[in-house]
Amino acid sequence: MRDWTGKRYWMVGASEGLGAALAAKLSSAGAEVILSARSEDRLHEVAATLPGRSSVVPCDVSDGASVREAAARAGRLDGLVFTAGVYWPQAAQDWVPDQVAAMCDINFTGAARVVGAVIGDMVERDAGHIVLTGSLAGFRGLPGATGYGASKAGVMALAEGMHADLRRTGVTVQIANPGFIRTRLTDRNDFSMPFLMSPEDAAQRMFEMMCTDDFKRSFPSPFSWLFRGGQILPDWLWYRLFGRR
Repeated sequence: MRDWTGKRYWMVGASEGLGAALAAKLSSAGAEVILSARSEDRLHEVAATLPGRSSVVPCDVSDGASVREAAARAGRLDGLVFTAGVYWPQAAQDWVPDQVAAMCDINFTGAARVVGAVIGDMVERDAGHIVLTGSLAGFRGLPGATGYGASKAGVMALAEGMHADLRRTGVTVQIANPGFIRTRLTDRNDFSMPFLMSPEDAAQRMFEMMCTDDFKRSFPSPFSWLFRGGQILPDWLWYRLFGRR
């Protein structure tokens, strides 16, 4: 069981949804949280609801200078949690270049920018905790998820490589791969979303993972088995099951 008391965690993507709900979990457990996102007003609203110590550091993860400035303001950290992301449901036939680029730049490259701003100090101290957010959509290509699925697959591979390098050091890397979470982003979907979770439910599952030494957790479990098992299916069967008809 991890001791959260007095630990300093930088929560990037904390203005709403999963990030805000997870910030509340960490604050209730005794951690000091540094809240970052683009919307300073929303961050202050989240901070006002937290039971423990918190501070607000606005940050645009698509801007390297903004990330570096925010990391400097955040100071020495015990942990980083990256939940920032954007999403538009989009088939390849309906490709909107700016939206696909934004999903890749914020969801994946944004995660790399933020990790890059803190990992050097953690490695030097041989102490730290990095938690990234993937998705069940990142396990294998899905219809209507061209940009989003690719961005999350990148985050998942980033975490796997970091874990391979750091697993015998004092720097812990973890990744959570949730299914559908009810947010203003998933409200854009016009299809059925099985096992839809509230942000609070997803945050509880992610927090439980963070309390363990597990590298990866994909949830909800019954739904995740489909995607994890799909990795071993031959292409013809996978796309017969999940390809757009």
